[in-house]
Amino acid sequence: MHLRKRHPFPVSAHFDQSLVLTFALPPGELQTLLPPPLELDTFNNEHAFVAVAMVQTKSLRPSIMPAFLGNDFFLVGYRIFTRYENQAGKRLRGLYILESQTDSRQMALLGNLMTHYNYSRISVQQEKTADHYRVSSASESFEVSVRYAEDPALPPGSPFANWKEARRFAGPLPFTFTYLAETREMLIVEGRRQNWQPRPVAVESLTLPWLEKRGWPHATLASAFVVENIPYSWKKGVVETLEAEKL
Repeated sequence: MHLRKRHPFPVSAHFDQSLVLTFALPPGELQTLLPPPLELDTFNNEHAFVAVAMVQTKSLRPSIMPAFLGNDFFLVGYRIFTRYENQAGKRLRGLYILESQTDSRQMALLGNLMTHYNYSRISVQQEKTADHYRVSSASESFEVSVRYAEDPALPPGSPFANWKEARRFAGPLPFTFTYLAETREMLIVEGRRQNWQPRPVAVESLTLPWLEKRGWPHATLASAFVVENIPYSWKKGVVETLEAEKL
């Protein structure tokens, strides 16, 4: 089973829209969740970050297949911003997946067969106009409402001084990391995107019980960005055997 969960082939998809909420937490509360040798990607060594990405995805399929055979679904991904030094000595910025949710039974099944991203199935409702976007889940009791604005203010209490600083933690980052405990290896999946132009949005209301479930009710909303109409793909996963001193 663990040999199959290695992102064994390239995958392509299209993101109609991705809303990414980034939350700041003290580094000590996240570092213990990372397997070695992953490290936190911090801001001024004072803030670590969890991203909650809510993505309307179309035509996800192996890259060799035509788009019309792909799977359409809504995805919620919960990730930690991390760094990893690969065997070539290059420091990579990426994400460590805590868990994933989808409204598609098929995606939950296939996702858990091919990845370690911990998929579960949820209900999702969306409402979108020219000025607003609202997404909610009755099964998870979350609700987010944002306003598309020309120049919104940063969320109250954000550690960032401006949107330029915040954009560095808007995600997604180039790489996703998975620690394969059975074989003591690191699985690295590189993503590629086009037309990636995150624009800040104003969060008008936010209820996210997942933070309390994880023990982070005090997490600070640091930023909120939307991107739209994005062709996206992932390369075949690359596996590196970890040296004993890194474990």
